[in-house]
Amino acid sequence: MAQARLDAWSRRSVPNPDGGLRASAVALTVVRRDDVHGVWVLRRPLTMRSHPGQFALPGGRLDDGESAVDAALRELHEEIGIRVQQSDVVGILDDFRTRSGYIITPVVCWRDDDPPLVPNPAEVAQSFFVPFADLVRPPRFVSFEGLERPVIQLPILGENVHAPTAALLYQFAEVVLQDRPTRVEDLEQPPFAWQ
Repeated sequence: MAQARLDAWSRRSVPNPDGGLRASAVALTVVRRDDVHGVWVLRRPLTMRSHPGQFALPGGRLDDGESAVDAALRELHEEIGIRVQQSDVVGILDDFRTRSGYIITPVVCWRDDDPPLVPNPAEVAQSFFVPFADLVRPPRFVSFEGLERPVIQLPILGENVHAPTAALLYQFAEVVLQDRPTRVEDLEQPPFAWQ
């Protein structure tokens, strides 16, 4: 199902002709825990220089000469100790441009097991398994003063997760889980995510 839906998906990339935006990738990794499918979401340590305490997917900047897929798989291993093969990659969703100057490429990986995590404490304060049932709950779209576009909030993990992570999870739920052709480029991040 996921493979077929992503094969049929016409992903949108964000142009970066002058190289002014930093290319990055995240691994949106599906696992199966006790016959329930879900994805891993991380919380960054408060000691991190960028985005302390925020929810995130395993990922980071592309190294020189590295593809988005290579970077996502490398970061997945560096951050939570999981090795995923190229054959586990089922597709790529739309790029998401952040207010802090990144282009995030979400790489969807599918493992039908639940390998033990080995979190890197420098980059991961907590890790969470988020079941598909939580991801398909309707998001909220709210307004912030000074922002013209709606801010997405996903009510998961007992909190409101915001973009960019919320936008990527929302598109995954829409496209892969519910077969809806939903774009997320017009969704906004709250000011605290980039100021």
